[in-house]
Amino acid sequence: MTGQVRTVDGRVAGRRGQATRQKLLDCLSEMLSSSPYRDVKVIDVARKAGTSPATFYQYFPDVEGAVLELAEGMAAEGSGLTSLVEGRSWTGRSGWQSAQELVDGFLDFWRRNEAILRVVDLGAAEGDKRFYKIRMKVLNSVTRSLTETVTELQSKGKVDKDVSPAAVAGSLVAMLAAVASHQKGFQTWGVKQAELKPNLALLVHLGVTGRKPTK
Repeated sequence: MTGQVRTVDGRVAGRRGQATRQKLLDCLSEMLSSSPYRDVKVIDVARKAGTSPATFYQYFPDVEGAVLELAEGMAAEGSGLTSLVEGRSWTGRSGWQSAQELVDGFLDFWRRNEAILRVVDLGAAEGDKRFYKIRMKVLNSVTRSLTETVTELQSKGKVDKDVSPAAVAGSLVAMLAAVASHQKGFQTWGVKQAELKPNLALLVHLGVTGRKPTK
């Protein structure tokens, strides 16, 4: 946190104020992990943080405003997902490793941020452009890198010339996001977590390279 953190009325928050603000965000994040978003109230967040609703309103206009702060932080972290694709080799055994690491990293990110991503998806589905932009910011970081990867493979004659790199990349990322948000649901279909990752990696590898992986 920096000295540029401001209160709702525009004052620069001091060190103590910044700490209080962060504690409110931490408590809200914890509550979103165990309660439906619509059920979380300002008074409950303030009580959990050991402060008052008046203090909460010094830093956030409402619960939604605080949720957006959490979502922006999550999206900033999500920009690092590009490292799961950039500079990776997709030929031979290296390609299989790249597919596995992309799946592992993507699912892990989604699992760590499950609560706030659930709220972001809800807001985006309801047409809230603020949440939609945040969701796309997370997905775009991987989509752009995968598009460049497929384009490069295509230029080297390793991917069919009729393939649309952007369409393939977008489809794969949409699939990863859907699977990541449904990880717990796979258990009801008798799919173990240990089985999910390698099979998802197989689909990613096929999508990027058009070939079965060399293991």
